[in-house]
Amino acid sequence: MSELSVAQQQEKKHAALTSVIAAVGLTSFKIVVGALTGSLGILAEAAHSALDLVAALVTFLAVRISGKPADEEHHYGHGKVESLSALFETLLLLATCVWIIYEAIQRLFFKVVEIEVSVWAFVVMVVSIIVDVNRSRMLYAAARKHNSQALEADALHFSTDIWSSSVVILGLTGVWISERVPQLKFLQHADAVAALGVAVIVIFISMELGIRTVKGLMDTAPQGAVESIKKAVEEIPGVINCHQIRVRSSGAEVFVDCHVVVSSEWSLQQTHDLADQIEAVIQQQLPGADVTVHPEPGAANPSTTKEAI
Repeated sequence: MSELSVAQQQEKKHAALTSVIAAVGLTSFKIVVGALTGSLGILAEAAHSALDLVAALVTFLAVRISGKPADEEHHYGHGKVESLSALFETLLLLATCVWIIYEAIQRLFFKVVEIEVSVWAFVVMVVSIIVDVNRSRMLYAAARKHNSQALEADALHFSTDIWSSSVVILGLTGVWISERVPQLKFLQHADAVAALGVAVIVIFISMELGIRTVKGLMDTAPQGAVESIKKAVEEIPGVINCHQIRVRSSGAEVFVDCHVVVSSEWSLQQTHDLADQIEAVIQQQLPGADVTVHPEPGAANPSTTKEAI
């Protein structure tokens, strides 16, 4: 593993570990406040944060494992673990959304839930939002920089927590107002309505991430990659034809192999030099790609043969 790759892996680990530490701190804070105040609502939020802690731990483990180099059993490395982690978090988000929708409908039409309004309830939710805003930004930045599906899924998870915490504050505010202004009694249902809207939005975002994750697990080639590689390679002097191009991703790593037809009169050294040039061109299209070139002999002096390098 190069020094750059080691540095990148350390950055990803740092981002994932910071998320775990934040989850531990937030869960502990909610447990202490819930125990001291006897608030069932805050203790429920502590349970929610404990679930977030599990998700953060899964991401941290996935990032650690994905950074391991290729070995005798895993010739393409361990990058697929990130896709599995992202899929786990996507399913976790979807399951949470289903529960939110069910609970919101129950509260709107079938049952009355007493919401406890206290200063501590507002404090807990505001602290949650501040923590989640900062860690989701950090995770998104690391995910974009290192093309990490695991960190992206973790960032999405905590971004949705920002919305859910905001909905809780909205609900608490609605209840507080309805208790003081009887004409606005309907505001006690504000949190359920807002929760439905948030759940629908999160489902669409989660589905988009889930589809990308499944495509990664199924080795779906990046859109347009094959066409752009073929065009760029066939513009290199000495390449008669480029075909059987295959592109697959494993975490942040991209692997490319292709077949090229060259003149049968070329020496082994000429063909080797051409292969090096092809690798460089493909890596311009897909930075950091692991490229394998398979040369094939063509006609000795085809009319379409470009000037030898």
